[in-house]
Amino acid sequence: MHVESMAPEPPEALCARVFRELKPRAAVPEIRVRFCPYANAHSQVCWQDGRLELRISDLLQSAPPAVLEALMYILLGKLLRRPVPRACLHRYRAYLNRRDVQRSIELIRRVRGRKQLLDPQGRHYNLEEIFDELNARFFGGLMIRPRLGWSVRPSRTTLGHWDPAHQAIVISSLLDRPGTPRLVVEYVLFHEMLHLRYPTLARGSRREIHTREFRAAERQFPQLKEAQQLLKRLVQS
Repeated sequence: MHVESMAPEPPEALCARVFRELKPRAAVPEIRVRFCPYANAHSQVCWQDGRLELRISDLLQSAPPAVLEALMYILLGKLLRRPVPRACLHRYRAYLNRRDVQRSIELIRRVRGRKQLLDPQGRHYNLEEIFDELNARFFGGLMIRPRLGWSVRPSRTTLGHWDPAHQAIVISSLLDRPGTPRLVVEYVLFHEMLHLRYPTLARGSRREIHTREFRAAERQFPQLKEAQQLLKRLVQS
C-alpha cells in the first residue's frame, strides 16, 4: 500500500501560523519570506509597506520544519515584543551548533564573505613579529601563522577576534598607539592564539567559547593580571 507523504508547509503559511499564535486577535498581514544568499546564518524581519517581510539565510532553506518554525518564533517574537519560548531558542541554537551546519556556515563565510583588515605592520607594533615571539614562547613554534592584521576601525568592544572561516586574527587598531604597553598587545594576541589551540565546543544549544583547558592555558601568561588591568584602564580612558 502506497502512502503519500505530506508536503512541507510553505514558509509563508508557517509564518502566518506563528503570527496567529503570538497575536491571536490581530489580522494576519500579507507575508513574504525570501531565502537570501547571505554570508552567514543571520536572518531578519521587518514591516515593509504593511507587509511582513522575512529575509532568511539560504543556509537554512533545507533546515527541518521544526527549526524554521523555531526561527519564526524568534524573529516574530522580537518584532512583536512577545516572549520567545525557550524550547524554540534551544532547538534553533542546537541546529546551528551541529557540526555539519557549522562546516557549511564556515564554507559560505569563506566563499561569500570578505575579511577587511589592515596590514600586520601597524604604526607602532608588528603583529607578525609579536606572533612569532609568542609562538616560540608558548607553543613551541608549532602554531602555523594565520592571517594577521589590525582592524579597520579602532573598536573598544572587540579588542581582538579569531575568524576560523577566513583563518585570520584581527586586533583592534585601538591598541596600535604609542601609549599602549607592548604587554597589552601581547596578551590580546596570545588570547586569540589560544582560540586556535582550543576551538569553541558545542554542547547542545550552548557554545563554550572559553573552555576549562583554554582558561588553564591563559593563566600561564606571565603578568596576566597586570595585562588585564592595563587593558581595562586603556578601554575606559
